[in-house]
Amino acid sequence: MSRPAERSPLLGNPRRRSCGNRFLSLFRQESEPSWTQSIEILFSTHWVNVLLIFVPLSFVSHFTDVDVGLQFAISFLALIPLSALLGIATEQLSLEVGQTPSSLLNATFSNAVEIIVAFAALMRDEPRIVQTSLLGSILSNILSVLGFSFFFGGFKHKENKYDAEISSSLMTLTCITLVIPAAYHAAQSQGGEGTIPSFHSFNASVDVTLLRHSSEEGLQWISRGASILLLCVYAAFLFFQLKTHSYLYEKLRKHQDPNSRETAKMSSTVAALTLLGATALTGCCADFLISSIERTVLKYHISERFIGMIMIPIVGNAAEHVASVWMASKGKMELAVGICVGSAIQIASFVIPLLVIIGWITSHPLTLFFEDFEHSIHDTSQTVVLFVSVLLVNFLIQTGNSNYLQGLILITLYLVIVLTFWVS
Repeated sequence: MSRPAERSPLLGNPRRRSCGNRFLSLFRQESEPSWTQSIEILFSTHWVNVLLIFVPLSFVSHFTDVDVGLQFAISFLALIPLSALLGIATEQLSLEVGQTPSSLLNATFSNAVEIIVAFAALMRDEPRIVQTSLLGSILSNILSVLGFSFFFGGFKHKENKYDAEISSSLMTLTCITLVIPAAYHAAQSQGGEGTIPSFHSFNASVDVTLLRHSSEEGLQWISRGASILLLCVYAAFLFFQLKTHSYLYEKLRKHQDPNSRETAKMSSTVAALTLLGATALTGCCADFLISSIERTVLKYHISERFIGMIMIPIVGNAAEHVASVWMASKGKMELAVGICVGSAIQIASFVIPLLVIIGWITSHPLTLFFEDFEHSIHDTSQTVVLFVSVLLVNFLIQTGNSNYLQGLILITLYLVIVLTFWVS
Protein backbone atom coordinates (compact mmCIF):
# COMPACT_ATOMS: atom_id res chain seq x y z
CA MET A 1 0.00 0.00 0.00
CA SER A 2 1.38 3.38 -0.95
CA ARG A 3 1.87 5.85 1.84
CA PRO A 4 0.81 9.47 1.49
CA ALA A 5 3.54 11.99 1.05
CA GLU A 6 4.67 13.94 4.08
CA ARG A 7 3.29 17.18 2.64
CA SER A 8 -0.09 15.68 1.70
CA PRO A 9 -3.04 17.20 3.64
CA LEU A 10 -4.81 14.94 6.08
CA LEU A 11 -8.18 15.97 4.59
CA GLY A 12 -8.48 15.59 0.83
CA ASN A 13 -9.15 18.56 -1.45
CA PRO A 14 -9.43 21.30 1.20
CA ARG A 15 -11.31 24.45 0.11
CA ARG A 16 -9.03 27.40 0.71
CA ARG A 17 -10.88 30.70 1.02
CA SER A 18 -9.32 34.08 0.55
CA CYS A 19 -9.52 36.77 3.22
CA GLY A 20 -12.07 38.60 1.09
CA ASN A 21 -14.35 35.57 0.89
CA ARG A 22 -14.07 34.97 4.62
CA PHE A 23 -14.91 38.63 5.27
CA LEU A 24 -17.97 38.52 2.99
CA SER A 25 -19.18 35.32 4.65
CA LEU A 26 -19.65 37.30 7.87
CA PHE A 27 -22.51 39.22 6.22
CA ARG A 28 -24.56 36.29 4.95
CA GLN A 29 -25.98 33.11 6.33
CA GLU A 30 -24.82 29.72 5.12
CA SER A 31 -28.11 29.03 3.32
CA GLU A 32 -28.11 32.34 1.46
CA PRO A 33 -26.85 32.78 -2.10
CA SER A 34 -23.35 34.15 -2.44
CA TRP A 35 -22.67 37.80 -3.21
CA THR A 36 -21.62 36.89 -6.74
CA GLN A 37 -24.83 34.99 -7.37
CA SER A 38 -26.88 37.80 -5.81
CA ILE A 39 -25.31 40.48 -7.98
CA GLU A 40 -25.77 38.32 -11.07
CA ILE A 41 -29.47 37.89 -10.27
CA LEU A 42 -29.81 41.59 -9.52
CA PHE A 43 -28.60 42.73 -12.93
CA SER A 44 -30.02 39.91 -15.05
CA THR A 45 -33.63 39.87 -13.85
CA HIS A 46 -34.97 42.83 -15.86
CA TRP A 47 -34.11 43.84 -19.42
CA VAL A 48 -34.48 47.50 -18.40
CA ASN A 49 -31.16 47.21 -16.58
CA VAL A 50 -29.47 48.02 -19.90
CA LEU A 51 -30.65 51.58 -19.23
CA LEU A 52 -28.38 51.81 -16.16
CA ILE A 53 -25.83 53.49 -18.42
CA PHE A 54 -28.00 56.60 -18.18
CA VAL A 55 -27.45 56.88 -14.40
CA PRO A 56 -23.85 58.19 -14.64
CA LEU A 57 -24.82 60.14 -17.77
CA SER A 58 -27.50 61.87 -15.70
CA PHE A 59 -24.83 63.19 -13.33
CA VAL A 60 -22.65 64.27 -16.25
CA SER A 61 -25.49 66.08 -18.02
CA HIS A 62 -26.51 67.89 -14.84
CA PHE A 63 -23.07 69.27 -14.09
CA THR A 64 -22.16 70.14 -17.68
CA ASP A 65 -23.61 72.56 -20.18
CA VAL A 66 -25.86 70.29 -22.24
CA ASP A 67 -29.24 70.92 -23.80
CA VAL A 68 -31.98 71.00 -21.17
CA GLY A 69 -34.15 68.64 -23.21
CA LEU A 70 -31.31 66.10 -23.34
CA GLN A 71 -30.78 66.47 -19.60
CA PHE A 72 -34.47 65.81 -18.99
CA ALA A 73 -34.48 62.76 -21.29
CA ILE A 74 -31.34 61.24 -19.72
CA SER A 75 -32.62 61.69 -16.16
CA PHE A 76 -35.99 60.29 -17.22
CA LEU A 77 -34.40 57.14 -18.68
CA ALA A 78 -32.08 56.75 -15.68
CA LEU A 79 -35.02 56.47 -13.29
CA ILE A 80 -36.56 53.49 -15.13
CA PRO A 81 -33.87 50.88 -14.27
CA LEU A 82 -33.49 52.32 -10.77
CA SER A 83 -37.20 51.69 -10.27
CA ALA A 84 -36.68 48.08 -11.35
CA LEU A 85 -33.73 47.65 -8.94
CA LEU A 86 -35.82 49.02 -6.08
CA GLY A 87 -38.56 46.53 -6.92
CA ILE A 88 -36.18 43.56 -7.07
CA ALA A 89 -34.42 44.49 -3.82
CA THR A 90 -37.73 45.03 -2.01
CA GLU A 91 -39.12 41.72 -3.24
CA GLN A 92 -36.02 39.73 -2.29
CA LEU A 93 -35.64 41.39 1.10
CA SER A 94 -39.31 40.79 1.91
CA LEU A 95 -38.75 37.03 1.45
CA GLU A 96 -36.25 37.04 4.32
CA VAL A 97 -38.56 38.63 6.91
CA GLY A 98 -41.94 37.73 8.36
CA GLN A 99 -45.32 38.41 6.80
CA THR A 100 -46.02 41.66 8.67
CA PRO A 101 -42.57 43.24 8.12
CA SER A 102 -42.75 42.07 4.51
CA SER A 103 -46.09 43.81 3.96
CA LEU A 104 -44.87 47.00 5.62
CA LEU A 105 -41.71 46.89 3.52
CA ASN A 106 -43.73 46.51 0.34
CA ALA A 107 -46.13 49.26 1.42
CA THR A 108 -43.20 51.63 1.92
CA PHE A 109 -40.96 50.84 -1.05
CA SER A 110 -43.38 49.58 -3.71
CA ASN A 111 -43.99 53.21 -4.67
CA ALA A 112 -40.53 54.45 -3.71
CA VAL A 113 -39.91 56.20 -7.03
CA GLU A 114 -43.17 58.14 -6.81
CA ILE A 115 -42.34 59.17 -3.23
CA ILE A 116 -38.79 60.24 -4.10
CA VAL A 117 -39.74 62.18 -7.24
CA ALA A 118 -42.63 63.89 -5.45
CA PHE A 119 -40.45 64.70 -2.44
CA ALA A 120 -37.77 66.22 -4.68
CA ALA A 121 -40.42 68.37 -6.38
CA LEU A 122 -41.88 69.39 -3.02
CA MET A 123 -38.49 70.51 -1.71
CA ARG A 124 -38.06 72.61 -4.87
CA ASP A 125 -41.46 74.26 -4.25
CA GLU A 126 -43.10 72.59 -7.24
CA PRO A 127 -46.46 71.52 -5.75
CA ARG A 128 -48.05 71.23 -9.21
CA ILE A 129 -45.48 68.59 -10.22
CA VAL A 130 -46.08 66.74 -6.94
CA GLN A 131 -49.83 66.65 -7.46
CA THR A 132 -49.88 65.88 -11.17
CA SER A 133 -47.25 63.12 -10.93
CA LEU A 134 -49.09 61.34 -8.12
CA LEU A 135 -52.49 61.79 -9.74
CA GLY A 136 -51.01 60.54 -13.00
CA SER A 137 -49.61 57.49 -11.24
CA ILE A 138 -53.07 56.65 -9.86
CA LEU A 139 -54.64 57.00 -13.31
CA SER A 140 -51.85 54.98 -14.91
CA ASN A 141 -52.41 52.10 -12.48
CA ILE A 142 -56.21 51.92 -12.59
CA LEU A 143 -56.64 52.70 -16.30
CA SER A 144 -53.51 51.84 -18.28
CA VAL A 145 -52.02 48.93 -16.28
CA LEU A 146 -55.37 47.45 -15.29
CA GLY A 147 -56.73 47.99 -18.80
CA PHE A 148 -53.87 46.16 -20.50
CA SER A 149 -54.10 43.39 -17.87
CA PHE A 150 -57.80 42.90 -18.65
CA PHE A 151 -57.11 43.15 -22.40
CA PHE A 152 -54.30 40.57 -22.65
CA GLY A 153 -55.79 38.36 -19.94
CA GLY A 154 -59.06 38.33 -21.89
CA PHE A 155 -57.38 36.90 -24.98
CA LYS A 156 -55.96 33.97 -23.00
CA HIS A 157 -59.16 33.32 -21.06
CA LYS A 158 -62.64 34.51 -22.03
CA GLU A 159 -63.38 35.53 -18.46
CA ASN A 160 -61.12 35.99 -15.43
CA LYS A 161 -62.45 35.99 -11.88
CA TYR A 162 -61.07 37.98 -8.95
CA ASP A 163 -62.20 39.71 -5.74
CA ALA A 164 -61.43 43.40 -5.18
CA GLU A 165 -64.51 44.59 -3.28
CA ILE A 166 -62.68 45.83 -0.17
CA SER A 167 -59.96 47.57 -2.18
CA SER A 168 -62.49 49.33 -4.39
CA SER A 169 -64.31 50.66 -1.31
CA LEU A 170 -61.11 52.18 0.06
CA MET A 171 -60.33 53.63 -3.37
CA THR A 172 -63.77 55.27 -3.45
CA LEU A 173 -63.27 56.78 0.02
CA THR A 174 -59.91 58.21 -1.00
CA CYS A 175 -61.31 59.63 -4.23
CA ILE A 176 -64.15 61.38 -2.37
CA THR A 177 -61.63 62.78 0.11
CA LEU A 178 -59.63 64.25 -2.80
CA VAL A 179 -62.79 65.69 -4.41
CA ILE A 180 -64.01 67.52 -1.28
CA PRO A 181 -61.23 70.18 -1.31
CA ALA A 182 -62.12 71.01 -4.94
CA ALA A 183 -65.78 71.37 -3.95
CA TYR A 184 -64.80 73.64 -1.05
CA HIS A 185 -62.67 75.82 -3.31
CA ALA A 186 -65.43 76.05 -5.93
CA ALA A 187 -67.95 77.10 -3.28
CA GLN A 188 -65.57 79.74 -1.94
CA SER A 189 -64.91 81.11 -5.43
CA GLN A 190 -68.59 81.29 -6.35
CA GLY A 191 -69.44 82.86 -3.00
CA GLY A 192 -67.04 85.70 -3.67
CA GLU A 193 -68.08 86.44 -7.23
CA GLY A 194 -71.34 88.16 -6.24
CA THR A 195 -69.55 90.67 -4.01
CA ILE A 196 -67.06 91.92 -6.55
CA PRO A 197 -69.30 94.13 -8.77
CA SER A 198 -70.50 96.20 -5.78
CA PHE A 199 -67.02 97.65 -5.17
CA HIS A 200 -64.74 99.93 -7.11
CA SER A 201 -61.88 98.26 -8.96
CA PHE A 202 -59.39 98.71 -6.13
CA ASN A 203 -61.74 97.35 -3.49
CA ALA A 204 -62.68 94.49 -5.80
CA SER A 205 -59.01 93.58 -6.21
CA VAL A 206 -58.51 93.62 -2.44
CA ASP A 207 -61.62 91.49 -1.99
CA VAL A 208 -60.39 88.88 -4.49
CA THR A 209 -56.98 88.77 -2.76
CA LEU A 210 -58.56 88.27 0.66
CA LEU A 211 -60.90 85.64 -0.76
CA ARG A 212 -57.99 83.78 -2.35
CA HIS A 213 -55.98 83.89 0.87
CA SER A 214 -58.96 82.71 2.94
CA SER A 215 -59.70 79.87 0.52
CA GLU A 216 -56.06 78.75 0.41
CA GLU A 217 -55.77 78.76 4.20
CA GLY A 218 -58.99 76.76 4.48
CA LEU A 219 -57.72 74.26 1.91
CA GLN A 220 -54.52 73.77 3.88
CA TRP A 221 -56.38 72.93 7.09
CA ILE A 222 -58.83 70.65 5.29
CA SER A 223 -55.96 68.89 3.52
CA ARG A 224 -53.91 68.40 6.67
CA GLY A 225 -56.84 67.06 8.66
CA ALA A 226 -57.95 64.77 5.83
CA SER A 227 -54.37 63.53 5.36
CA ILE A 228 -54.09 62.50 9.01
CA LEU A 229 -57.40 60.66 8.75
CA LEU A 230 -56.37 58.93 5.50
CA LEU A 231 -53.11 57.74 7.06
CA CYS A 232 -55.09 56.31 9.99
CA VAL A 233 -57.47 54.57 7.58
CA TYR A 234 -54.54 53.14 5.62
CA ALA A 235 -52.96 51.84 8.83
CA ALA A 236 -56.30 50.25 9.73
CA PHE A 237 -56.46 48.73 6.23
CA LEU A 238 -53.03 47.12 6.73
CA PHE A 239 -54.09 45.80 10.15
CA PHE A 240 -57.31 44.48 8.60
CA GLN A 241 -55.37 42.81 5.78
CA LEU A 242 -52.59 41.33 7.88
CA LYS A 243 -54.21 40.50 11.21
CA THR A 244 -57.94 40.53 11.85
CA HIS A 245 -59.20 39.48 8.39
CA SER A 246 -56.16 37.93 6.76
CA TYR A 247 -58.26 34.90 5.77
CA LEU A 248 -60.05 37.07 3.20
CA TYR A 249 -56.76 37.36 1.31
CA GLU A 250 -55.89 33.67 1.36
CA LYS A 251 -57.33 33.34 -2.15
CA LEU A 252 -54.73 35.83 -3.37
CA ARG A 253 -51.91 33.79 -1.83
CA LYS A 254 -53.25 30.56 -3.34
CA HIS A 255 -52.99 32.08 -6.82
CA GLN A 256 -49.28 32.70 -6.34
CA ASP A 257 -46.77 30.23 -7.70
CA PRO A 258 -45.35 28.46 -4.63
CA ASN A 259 -42.12 27.57 -6.45
CA SER A 260 -41.33 31.25 -6.96
CA ARG A 261 -41.90 32.12 -3.31
CA GLU A 262 -39.98 29.43 -1.45
CA THR A 263 -36.52 30.95 -1.16
CA ALA A 264 -34.83 34.23 -1.89
CA LYS A 265 -32.47 34.35 -4.85
CA MET A 266 -30.37 37.13 -3.34
CA SER A 267 -28.45 37.62 -0.14
CA SER A 268 -30.36 39.81 2.32
CA THR A 269 -27.27 42.00 2.72
CA VAL A 270 -26.99 42.57 -1.03
CA ALA A 271 -30.72 43.29 -1.21
CA ALA A 272 -30.50 45.81 1.65
CA LEU A 273 -27.44 47.54 0.17
CA THR A 274 -29.15 47.65 -3.24
CA LEU A 275 -32.23 49.19 -1.64
CA LEU A 276 -30.15 51.91 0.02
CA GLY A 277 -27.96 52.58 -3.02
CA ALA A 278 -30.83 52.64 -5.51
CA THR A 279 -32.81 54.96 -3.22
CA ALA A 280 -29.90 57.41 -3.03
CA LEU A 281 -29.32 57.35 -6.80
CA THR A 282 -33.05 57.71 -7.44
CA GLY A 283 -33.10 60.78 -5.21
CA CYS A 284 -30.26 62.38 -7.19
CA CYS A 285 -31.70 61.57 -10.62
CA ALA A 286 -35.17 62.68 -9.51
CA ASP A 287 -33.74 66.02 -8.40
CA PHE A 288 -31.99 66.42 -11.76
CA LEU A 289 -35.25 65.61 -13.54
CA ILE A 290 -37.32 68.10 -11.53
CA SER A 291 -34.74 70.85 -12.00
CA SER A 292 -34.95 70.50 -15.79
CA ILE A 293 -38.75 70.39 -16.16
CA GLU A 294 -39.44 74.14 -16.07
CA ARG A 295 -36.75 74.95 -18.65
CA THR A 296 -37.87 72.05 -20.84
CA VAL A 297 -41.46 73.31 -20.76
CA LEU A 298 -40.37 76.84 -21.73
CA LYS A 299 -38.01 75.76 -24.50
CA TYR A 300 -40.02 72.97 -26.12
CA HIS A 301 -43.55 74.23 -25.29
CA ILE A 302 -44.62 70.98 -23.64
CA SER A 303 -47.47 71.12 -21.14
CA GLU A 304 -46.20 70.83 -17.57
CA ARG A 305 -49.34 68.89 -16.67
CA PHE A 306 -48.62 66.42 -19.48
CA ILE A 307 -45.12 65.81 -18.12
CA GLY A 308 -46.45 65.36 -14.59
CA MET A 309 -49.54 63.27 -15.31
CA ILE A 310 -48.38 61.15 -18.24
CA MET A 311 -44.58 61.00 -18.52
CA ILE A 312 -43.35 60.83 -14.92
CA PRO A 313 -45.71 57.95 -13.95
CA ILE A 314 -44.12 55.86 -16.72
CA VAL A 315 -40.88 55.92 -14.73
CA GLY A 316 -42.34 54.42 -11.58
CA ASN A 317 -44.77 52.02 -13.24
CA ALA A 318 -42.72 50.53 -16.09
CA ALA A 319 -41.69 47.32 -14.29
CA GLU A 320 -45.12 47.13 -12.63
CA HIS A 321 -46.82 47.29 -16.03
CA VAL A 322 -44.86 44.33 -17.33
CA ALA A 323 -45.39 42.22 -14.18
CA SER A 324 -49.13 42.88 -14.04
CA VAL A 325 -49.76 42.16 -17.73
CA TRP A 326 -47.62 39.00 -17.57
CA MET A 327 -49.58 37.70 -14.57
CA ALA A 328 -52.90 38.49 -16.26
CA SER A 329 -51.84 36.64 -19.41
CA LYS A 330 -51.02 33.61 -17.22
CA GLY A 331 -54.52 33.65 -15.75
CA LYS A 332 -53.44 35.14 -12.40
CA MET A 333 -55.92 38.01 -12.58
CA GLU A 334 -56.25 38.17 -8.79
CA LEU A 335 -52.59 39.12 -8.55
CA ALA A 336 -52.76 41.54 -11.47
CA VAL A 337 -55.73 43.42 -9.99
CA GLY A 338 -54.01 43.40 -6.60
CA ILE A 339 -50.93 45.06 -8.08
CA CYS A 340 -52.87 47.75 -9.98
CA VAL A 341 -55.52 48.66 -7.42
CA GLY A 342 -53.18 48.11 -4.47
CA SER A 343 -50.58 50.48 -5.89
CA ALA A 344 -53.23 53.13 -6.58
CA ILE A 345 -54.55 52.81 -3.02
CA GLN A 346 -51.05 53.18 -1.59
CA ILE A 347 -50.47 56.37 -3.54
CA ALA A 348 -53.87 57.89 -2.74
CA SER A 349 -54.13 56.78 0.90
CA PHE A 350 -50.48 56.79 1.96
CA VAL A 351 -48.12 58.68 -0.34
CA ILE A 352 -50.23 61.81 -0.97
CA PRO A 353 -51.27 62.30 2.69
CA LEU A 354 -47.69 61.62 3.81
CA LEU A 355 -46.35 64.33 1.51
CA VAL A 356 -49.00 66.80 2.72
CA ILE A 357 -47.82 66.20 6.29
CA ILE A 358 -44.14 66.45 5.26
CA GLY A 359 -44.89 69.72 3.46
CA TRP A 360 -46.61 71.01 6.59
CA ILE A 361 -43.59 70.13 8.77
CA THR A 362 -41.00 71.52 6.33
CA SER A 363 -42.95 74.71 5.47
CA HIS A 364 -43.55 73.63 1.87
CA PRO A 365 -47.36 73.84 1.71
CA LEU A 366 -49.17 71.14 -0.24
CA THR A 367 -52.94 70.68 -0.43
CA LEU A 368 -55.34 68.04 -1.72
CA PHE A 369 -56.74 70.55 -4.21
CA PHE A 370 -55.40 69.06 -7.45
CA GLU A 371 -55.50 72.18 -9.59
CA ASP A 372 -53.38 75.24 -10.29
CA PHE A 373 -54.59 77.62 -7.57
CA GLU A 374 -53.13 80.71 -9.19
CA HIS A 375 -54.12 80.21 -12.82
CA SER A 376 -57.04 77.77 -12.82
CA ILE A 377 -59.49 79.16 -10.31
CA HIS A 378 -62.50 77.57 -11.99
CA ASP A 379 -60.68 74.62 -13.58
CA THR A 380 -61.34 71.30 -11.85
CA SER A 381 -60.47 69.09 -14.81
CA GLN A 382 -57.94 66.95 -12.92
CA THR A 383 -60.38 66.29 -10.09
CA VAL A 384 -63.14 65.42 -12.57
CA VAL A 385 -60.79 63.05 -14.44
CA LEU A 386 -59.90 61.27 -11.19
CA PHE A 387 -63.52 60.98 -10.07
CA VAL A 388 -64.76 59.65 -13.42
CA SER A 389 -61.88 57.18 -13.67
CA VAL A 390 -62.40 55.75 -10.18
CA LEU A 391 -66.15 55.58 -10.81
CA LEU A 392 -65.64 53.57 -14.01
CA VAL A 393 -63.04 51.24 -12.49
CA ASN A 394 -65.21 50.55 -9.44
CA PHE A 395 -68.16 49.79 -11.71
CA LEU A 396 -66.08 47.29 -13.71
CA ILE A 397 -64.31 45.48 -10.87
CA GLN A 398 -67.39 45.14 -8.65
CA THR A 399 -68.59 42.32 -10.91
CA GLY A 400 -65.54 40.19 -10.11
CA ASN A 401 -65.17 39.22 -13.79
CA SER A 402 -63.00 40.72 -16.51
CA ASN A 403 -62.70 40.37 -20.27
CA TYR A 404 -60.80 42.03 -23.10
CA LEU A 405 -63.65 44.49 -23.84
CA GLN A 406 -63.45 45.93 -20.32
CA GLY A 407 -59.72 46.33 -20.81
CA LEU A 408 -60.29 48.13 -24.10
CA ILE A 409 -62.71 50.53 -22.37
CA LEU A 410 -60.14 51.43 -19.69
CA ILE A 411 -57.36 51.86 -22.27
CA THR A 412 -59.59 54.10 -24.40
CA LEU A 413 -60.39 56.37 -21.45
CA TYR A 414 -56.69 56.63 -20.60
CA LEU A 415 -55.78 57.54 -24.18
CA VAL A 416 -58.47 60.24 -24.20
CA ILE A 417 -56.96 61.66 -21.00
CA VAL A 418 -53.47 61.56 -22.55
CA LEU A 419 -54.72 63.42 -25.62
CA THR A 420 -56.52 66.00 -23.49
CA PHE A 421 -53.48 66.87 -21.39
CA TRP A 422 -51.23 66.87 -24.46
CA VAL A 423 -53.25 69.66 -26.11
CA SER A 424 -54.05 71.50 -22.86
